[in-house]
Amino acid sequence: MNFSIECEQETDGRWIAEVPQLPGVLCYGKTADEAMAKTEALALRALAERLEQNESRPVAISISLPQAA
Repeated sequence: MNFSIECEQETDGRWIAEVPQLPGVLCYGKTADEAMAKTEALALRALAERLEQNESRPVAISISLPQAA
């Protein structure tokens, strides 16, 4: 299962990021990084909710996060 985050700047200066494969998973941020981080966290919550509600089958996943500086 692979998901992508798409990010773009709105005309008012805010950034919006979304995961097109997960309807409703989109967030705003002051920066592109903030919007993408919020969206990634929301995507993980949405996937966890689906598993808890038996709406999805568990599958092997690989998660990699950059180390904090």
